[in-house]
Amino acid sequence: MLPEPRSREELVTFLRDLHEEFRARGHEWENNTLDDFLEALAAWVNDSPGAYRQGGEQIPPDGDWTFARALRAATSYE
Repeated sequence: MLPEPRSREELVTFLRDLHEEFRARGHEWENNTLDDFLEALAAWVNDSPGAYRQGGEQIPPDGDWTFARALRAATSYE
C-alpha cells in the first residue's frame, strides 16, 4: 500500500507511484477501467465519513475538496 501523502510533492509522488502500479498490475485492480475507477472514487468520497469512523478517525472538517480541481484539470492538461 502506498503511503498517504502529506504535501504537494508527496501527492505527486503518490500519483506517479499509483500510475506505475496500475501499469504493472492494473489488471488485478477491481476498478481497472476509468469508468469503474471514477464511479468507485465518487462512492468512496460519498461514504468517507463512515470510512473515517471505522478507522477511528474524524473526517477533516474542511476536507481537501480542491483535489476536484486537479481531477478536472487532468481531463485536458497536457
